[in-house]
Amino acid sequence: MKSYVKEFFLRGAMFSGLGPIVLGIVYAILAATVEGFSLGGKEVLLGIISTYLLAFIQAGATVFNQVEHWSVGKSLLCHFSLLFVAYSLAYILNSWIPFEPMVLAIFAGIFIIGYFLIWGIVYLAVRGTSRRLNSMLG
Repeated sequence: MKSYVKEFFLRGAMFSGLGPIVLGIVYAILAATVEGFSLGGKEVLLGIISTYLLAFIQAGATVFNQVEHWSVGKSLLCHFSLLFVAYSLAYILNSWIPFEPMVLAIFAGIFIIGYFLIWGIVYLAVRGTSRRLNSMLG
């Protein structure tokens, strides 16, 4: 298990810098398209830290899929739970969504649909590639 923790932090460290880059692009688009859009230093700093941590967690959480003695369901549940909590907290702390029951329910619904749609696409792509490689070998 120690090697998985090390791998989590290694993967997180490799890709965490992408979060603030994406945030900068989003802020630039908002500034160019929304009249009067402006942010204070505190908002920018919190956004940078949040997106850094989100990218770190997103990349590090891919290690759950590598734990061979875990079932697909267990690794999926751990991956989904970690990302859901991280994204929910980041969105609420940054006031990107208001802390209101209906808004949180909509956010959760969109997150769940998006997560499982992406997971399904990746799963089918990996399964198809595995089948092609296995047919080439045998």
